[in-house]
Amino acid sequence: MQIQSKLPNLETTIFAVMSAMANQYNAINLSQGYPNFKSDEKLMDLVHDAMKSGYNQYAPMQGAFILRDIISKKFIKLYNTTYKPENEITVTAGATQAIYTAITAVVKKGDEVIVFRPAYDCYVPTIELNGAKAISIQLSKPNYKVDWNDVEKAITSKTRMIIINTPHNPSGTVFSKEDMLQLQALTSGTNIIVLSDEVYEHLIYDNEQHQSACLFSDLKSRSFITASFGKTFHNTGWKTGYCCAPKDLMDEFIKVHQFNVFSVNHPMQIALAKYLEDENTYLELSKFYQKKRDLFLGLMQDSRFKFKPSKGTYFQAADYSAISNQNDLEFVTWLTKEKGVAAIPVSAFNLNKKDEKMIRFCFAKTDYTLIEAAEILCKL
Repeated sequence: MQIQSKLPNLETTIFAVMSAMANQYNAINLSQGYPNFKSDEKLMDLVHDAMKSGYNQYAPMQGAFILRDIISKKFIKLYNTTYKPENEITVTAGATQAIYTAITAVVKKGDEVIVFRPAYDCYVPTIELNGAKAISIQLSKPNYKVDWNDVEKAITSKTRMIIINTPHNPSGTVFSKEDMLQLQALTSGTNIIVLSDEVYEHLIYDNEQHQSACLFSDLKSRSFITASFGKTFHNTGWKTGYCCAPKDLMDEFIKVHQFNVFSVNHPMQIALAKYLEDENTYLELSKFYQKKRDLFLGLMQDSRFKFKPSKGTYFQAADYSAISNQNDLEFVTWLTKEKGVAAIPVSAFNLNKKDEKMIRFCFAKTDYTLIEAAEILCKL
C-alpha cells in the first residue's frame, strides 16, 4: 500500500520530544506548558457531583447551555460586549480543536493565511491540511512586535485569514490597543477573517490590559475567538475550551464541529459552569501567576540568561547567548541530559527554524520546582 502523506515534512511535536527526554533523564520539566500542581479541589468536587447527578451522556452539540450562558456573561463582565449563547458560542475539546475547526470551516484550497512566527505549532499544519498556504511573518527578539507595514504587504487577493495570538506563546508579549486597531483597519471592508487565539487572556501581568478582538466592533464582526479552560484552571488534560464568533461564522464552525467531535465531556461542562459563577476564579489568576513569574525571574537574576519579563502566558522566553554558542535545540538537549532541566527551543516555532539563541521556560510550576530549577540554571 502506498500512502501519499498530507503532511510529508511534519516532525514529532517538540513538546512531545522534550517531555519524553525530560522523563528519560529525570530532568525538571519546564518545557511543556502544563502546571505541576493540582486543580482547585472545589472544581474537582463539582465534576464528581455532576457525574453523580447523571450528566454522563452526550452533551448538546454546541455545549451545555448553562456553560454557554455563563461564558456569554463573562464577556459582558470583562469586555462590555457579548456573544449570544444560543448560536454564537460552542464548547470545544480544548482550544486546539477550536483552532482546527475554525480554520477548516472557512479556509479552502488555494487560500492564504497570514501567521506570525514564532507561532503555536498547530496553526501551519492545519492550514496545509486544508490545502491552503501559510504566509509567515517572522517576528524577532526581544520585543516580538508586529510591523503592520509588513502585514499590509503580505495581504493579497488570496488572503482568507490572519491568525493572532495574544498573550503570545512563546514570547510572553501582548498586543496593544494600537496593534488591534491596525489589524482592524487592514481587514475592514475585506473578506479576511481573523482567528484570535486568546487562551491566555486571564494570565496577563504588570497592569497590562488584554486586548480581545471582541473589544473592536468591526474586528469582532469578522473574528473567531478561541479560549481554553485547561490553561485557565490548571487542568490541561481535561481538554475543554470554547470558540466565540458572530452567528454567520459560527454557523460554518458548527458544520465542522459536529462531525469532528460532535460534543464535549458533559460533567466537566456542568462543573465549569457552576465554578465560573464565582468571578474570582478567573479574576485572581493574573495575580497568582505574576507571583510565580516574579519568583522565577528573581531567582534567575544572577544567572547568565537575559530576560524581557513575560507580559502574559505562563511562559518566559530567555536568551542564552552568553552561555553557549550551540543552536537552541542542541542547547536544550544538553541542558536536559547533562544539567537536568528541560526547556523548549524557540526555533521550533519559527519560520525555517530560525535560531536566535532563545529558549522557553514554563513557570506554571510549584515554588519548590522553580527554586530547584533556578539553582541549576544559575550555575551555568
